[in-house]
Amino acid sequence: MIKLPEKIIDFHVHLFPDRLFDAIWKHFISDYGWDVLYHFYYRECVDHLRKNGIGTIAYSNYAHRKGMAKYLNEWNVKVLDEMPDLYCFAAYHPEDEDGPDMAASIVKHPKILGFKLQLLVQCFYPHDERLYPLYDIIMENGKWLLIHAGTGPVGNEFTGINHFKKLLKRYPDMHIIVPHMGALEYDEFGALLDDYPNIYLDTSYSFISHVKIGFLSSRLGTEFLEKYQDRILYGSDFPNLVFPREDEIKTLLSLNLSPSFYDKVFWKNGWEIITSHLQS
Repeated sequence: MIKLPEKIIDFHVHLFPDRLFDAIWKHFISDYGWDVLYHFYYRECVDHLRKNGIGTIAYSNYAHRKGMAKYLNEWNVKVLDEMPDLYCFAAYHPEDEDGPDMAASIVKHPKILGFKLQLLVQCFYPHDERLYPLYDIIMENGKWLLIHAGTGPVGNEFTGINHFKKLLKRYPDMHIIVPHMGALEYDEFGALLDDYPNIYLDTSYSFISHVKIGFLSSRLGTEFLEKYQDRILYGSDFPNLVFPREDEIKTLLSLNLSPSFYDKVFWKNGWEIITSHLQS
């Protein structure tokens, strides 16, 4: 019988200040018709995950508009200092004049893994020249970029594989995590792994067949998952889920992949990223 590690690492959690969570959930309902199951604020999120098999948590938030990143990152530092075994991808917005200075400062915090960009919401291209200072800081400090670049659950003019490839052309060696296995362009993002050894994918929303927001169970197949088990991270997208958190885990377990796949995806790969970050 396939078993998960005793404590797993969730590499895709969202934590926001309470009022921002309320605004985001209202936006989901008004714009997409999604009502998330878990209306939990940040302490409740962490408590729920801890009680349900999650050890280490890597969370993120993103600046929806100019001027928000500084506020979010000040909040992030307080949360990171408050809670153990918690790591963060910090917020950034290219229109902030103090953005590069802020990024260069917060990147020194020992629990900041890198930065999160959400192209669907933030509405800029990943190859926008205004982001180059951020990317240079990421590269110089050995950090990671967590970037929602795919077209799932819906896309816009700023998302998609072609724009992402323009980023890679300038920064081919950057450490990057692409959420949702690259959805909805699973095949296209998956095809990058051979040529770009520092690109990882996370599982969030990609292994649920009954989700109504447009994602499909991953088309990549079990052969792909086994081949690239070193480059995949378990992530839940908690608490912004429209299905029980456990459903995606059950789907992954039902694939009956190798024990090494579950060990690496649910724990080892994430732990190696965190420990290499702490040692740098």
